[in-house]
Amino acid sequence: MIKRVATAVVLIPLVLLLVLKAPLYVLALVAGAVAVLAIAEFLKLVTPYGVKPLTLATYVFVALFFVFVIIASTNRTPLVETTAMIYGTALAAALAPFIFLAVAMRMRRANLTSGYPAAAASSFAFGYVAIPMALLVQIRQLPAGAIWTIYTLLAVWAGDIFAYFVGKSLGRRRMSPHVSPKKTWEGAAASIVASVIVGTLWIQHAPGISSALLRSGLIGRSGGMWGLEQPPLWPIILLSAVVNIAAQLGDLVESLIKRGAGVKDSGTILPGHGGMLDRIDAMLFAVPVVWAYGAWRLMQ
Repeated sequence: MIKRVATAVVLIPLVLLLVLKAPLYVLALVAGAVAVLAIAEFLKLVTPYGVKPLTLATYVFVALFFVFVIIASTNRTPLVETTAMIYGTALAAALAPFIFLAVAMRMRRANLTSGYPAAAASSFAFGYVAIPMALLVQIRQLPAGAIWTIYTLLAVWAGDIFAYFVGKSLGRRRMSPHVSPKKTWEGAAASIVASVIVGTLWIQHAPGISSALLRSGLIGRSGGMWGLEQPPLWPIILLSAVVNIAAQLGDLVESLIKRGAGVKDSGTILPGHGGMLDRIDAMLFAVPVVWAYGAWRLMQ
């Protein structure tokens, strides 16, 4: 627990400063690096399943995708960038299985039975990790992007913290004992409540927070949320609940993968937190929800 708290104390201010202050291309570079680290851990996790992953090909494909994200982020028109992101991501996701199958056929000629599982693992890694990390960058480019990005982080973090402490102290009914024995329905309920409260309060007080951040020089005016941009209360309550449910599903999905591989953590890069994939697993499912809501609002 001491290591876990110490790591969080160091990382959280750095993440918030990066989200608020860094140029968009820097945020995209960091998101790409995190995606590659998490994918490296995922590709190690699939080896106990008998899969020999296409490691180099996966890294190259993900790197090229984030080059596209960086280029798209240079456009300062949110609607144009969001449209480009939708088409670019859809194209990359559609091409990924065919590209990885072609690579596998060429590299695995002596053992064709390993080609399809390897291509499937790489395609899943791209959709599972790379696309959500790219969408996190795009949330920052939306109107009031800094506010929405921090909203996403706070909603997920609050849910994670309350699920841990309430589940540990009050949890009795196991949610999914075969996948994640320590998760309880009591912790899950507390997690939803925490995300709804924190997320709703953040958006309700966003104009005042935006003014404070603007005065301190941490955001530009386009990154803040002002009076007329503030969404109604009930959609935010619903959004926060859906974000939390998605985050909990993301946590369970990674637990399923790790349990099948027979490991406790995806890696050891973060003291007290395990691997990079362990740290972002919930975010990978929550980010697309917030991005979809933001993109829908933008296109109205």
